[in-house]
Amino acid sequence: MRGLLACATLARRAAAGASSGARVRHLAGAAEAVEAELKKTALYDFHVANGGKMVPFAGWSMPIQYKDSIMESTVNCRTNGSLFDVAHMCGLSLKGPGAIPFLESLVIADVAGLKDGTGTLTVFTNEKGGAIDDSVITKVTDQHIYLVVNAGCRDKDLAHIGDHMEAFNKKGGDVKWHIHDERSLLALQGPLAAPTLQLLTKEDLSKMYFSDFKMIDINGSECFLTRTGHFTSYFSYTGEDGFEISVPSENAVDLAKAILEKSEGKVRLTGLGARDSLRLEAGLCLYGNDMEQHITPVEAGLSWAIGKRRRAEGGFLGADVILKQLQEGPKIRRVGMITQGPPARSHSELVSSSGENIGEVTSGGFSPCLKKNIAMGYVKSGLHKAGTEFKVVVRGKSYDAVVTKMPFVPTKYYKPS
Repeated sequence: MRGLLACATLARRAAAGASSGARVRHLAGAAEAVEAELKKTALYDFHVANGGKMVPFAGWSMPIQYKDSIMESTVNCRTNGSLFDVAHMCGLSLKGPGAIPFLESLVIADVAGLKDGTGTLTVFTNEKGGAIDDSVITKVTDQHIYLVVNAGCRDKDLAHIGDHMEAFNKKGGDVKWHIHDERSLLALQGPLAAPTLQLLTKEDLSKMYFSDFKMIDINGSECFLTRTGHFTSYFSYTGEDGFEISVPSENAVDLAKAILEKSEGKVRLTGLGARDSLRLEAGLCLYGNDMEQHITPVEAGLSWAIGKRRRAEGGFLGADVILKQLQEGPKIRRVGMITQGPPARSHSELVSSSGENIGEVTSGGFSPCLKKNIAMGYVKSGLHKAGTEFKVVVRGKSYDAVVTKMPFVPTKYYKPS
């Protein structure tokens, strides 16, 4: 979006003094130039043909919504189902005898402790314990780890992983990687996700539980399938039961069509707008808003993602900072809030009854399912308990806010009974 605005600004300056018609042509040309520079997923034409409103997002042209409203799409995901194109995300595999020890030097998860074919949320940390990115990693085997990183973090993540891999291998390690640019990612979420997908595969999905991973045939294509609905930014992270499907790009459109057809129109294509409402209702972090390089996993409320063995051994970047916070407690904490007045947005100030600054909102908006304003943000420790009241400043005016437990909407992950 910033690129689009910048090009429009340059176009206005270049057109200064010209006729209004020339100005319009300059602006249109600038916008077209930006659109031409954006990357497109394998489903781009399919989105446009189905009424997708395309916008710049992390260097890609992605649908923000379709013919229905964002509110309608949000509610439909929770009552029926949604199909998201998340092919702008970057999937990669780490392979070799050193895959697990290498990855554990960069993330907080107990990767070695995972069963084959299962995954977990993790965080890549820096030397100060801050979050470089969040990701779901899957232990396919002892020598194969599959993970996906956020589109907006792709370049820095790959550089970070690549630099440390080179150093690891120079010290005698044995790990290599493959970036799955030949594949596309689809996320199928909601109550109809499992019954719809079951019609396209012989695999018994009732025996595949939350966080499970398999390589199976779906609609005639060899796919990587993860059962989730939660986890993190790279998928739809709705809080609903669902699946993330890595499919060869040449088969992505056919698979999307098949899913929509088998659902008899109840599963709908869904864009970034509803995706953000859904993840906020689920109380899940968006990297760049709710987690950044100066925020630690402990401050973000992700202490549960730090494996027990990792707490004892450390061995990841920033471990000294993070383990100290686990023992002593962090100075700030991520909380959920119900707010009054206009919806609070990112960077809205949080203040005490006396007007003292106590934190800020990192994500906020109107919940289509709850019909009320919800938000997440960071407050000083001690003010993070449910029921704590303070004020949120929106457009210069203060409104009531109260801390509430997250998720705002109950999750529906498919787990063994």
